Amino acid sequence: MKLTTTKRDHATLRRLANRGAVDLARVEKTAARIVADVRKKGDRALLRYARKFDGTAGKTFRISEAEISDSWQQVSPQFRHALETASRNIRRFCEWQRPQEWIREVQSGVKLGQLVRPIESVGCYVPGGRHPLPSTLLMTVIPAQIAGVRRIAVTSPRPAPETLAAAAMLGVKEFYGIGGAQAIAALAYGTRTIPKVAKIVGPGNAFVTAAKKLVAFDCAIDMLAGPTEVAIVSDDGNAAFIAADLVAQAEHDRDALAIFITSNEKLAKKVVDECGRQSAANTTARESLKRNGYAIVTSSPEESMRIANLLAPEHITVSSERELDQIESAGSVFVGDYSPQAVGDYASGPNHVLPTGGSAHFRGGLSVNDFVKLITVQEFSAKGLQTIAREVTTLAEAEGLVAHAQSISVRVSA
Repeated sequence: MKLTTTKRDHATLRRLANRGAVDLARVEKTAARIVADVRKKGDRALLRYARKFDGTAGKTFRISEAEISDSWQQVSPQFRHALETASRNIRRFCEWQRPQEWIREVQSGVKLGQLVRPIESVGCYVPGGRHPLPSTLLMTVIPAQIAGVRRIAVTSPRPAPETLAAAAMLGVKEFYGIGGAQAIAALAYGTRTIPKVAKIVGPGNAFVTAAKKLVAFDCAIDMLAGPTEVAIVSDDGNAAFIAADLVAQAEHDRDALAIFITSNEKLAKKVVDECGRQSAANTTARESLKRNGYAIVTSSPEESMRIANLLAPEHITVSSERELDQIESAGSVFVGDYSPQAVGDYASGPNHVLPTGGSAHFRGGLSVNDFVKLITVQEFSAKGLQTIAREVTTLAEAEGLVAHAQSISVRVSA
């Protein structure tokens, strides 16, 4: 982990602030070839890639409902309890998030409002590379269920019993044991076996992200998620606690970004030392911190928060509620010494599918809102139309849209 200061190292700050989304250049050609192949040849291409990349041995990649159901008994009672607790908390948070329908009479004869309708179908991508990620299944499926999505399809390469157990608990019936760009292509364009969906959500590796980028004009996506990011802003925190969060997020990926921001240089050095100690036996975290770990010493707490907002990190920890008012761009905020970021990864309730690469400047994390459509409603009586007819006619005529103006006058003169 590198120790640097805002006074001396402007180049590092500029590079971090302008890091952008995940670099897809090295995989885009391959992903494009796979997507085009699946789009053209359907199941034949999909099965070939499933056998090559996902280890599918048979003639199908559909996980049977019986296999999903049986997986619930394959996991320990302790794991089942953990799934149930996490699910309950996520579901409750999603209920709080759900947007409401409303219609209001803004004046006599004029009613305005919005309808909330679920997206018809979604595909939830659950990574299954080095580690099973049943938590991601919870984080993508539950908000879709709360939104009322009628068809939820899950794809995951080589799904572990833990992931299938999570699917069983949630009542998922459509599950495909495929991953990578081929899974994204199948969900986006459909095959004989896999009907296409309206939207694809969930994180994945560079090939998955590249494929989502490629299909984004044909099928809605949530976001282009890159490697995990963690930022912690503190001037008087517990060095062991701070390092623990940095190491925890760094173990996700060798490309993960871990940043500690402080105006306390002594604390910065302690955190650097603690990170080295705590990551000594964790190969991935150790390499990640070596490559992308930074302790940034600033001139003041105010500068620390300015830099944090400039970075717009996926996860950020601040010392107290006082800093919440200063947060402008972040995926999820954790407050105080006893709010480890791992609780958000698993069980507290808020979603762990979060914006990376600075995209927190313009969007938040996955939520129920990603699975619904807001449809506006307008209702005018004859009297209500009279109150706005002159202004609409004036604007329509200014734009040269005479039929628009006529659609008003034919009513008010009737």
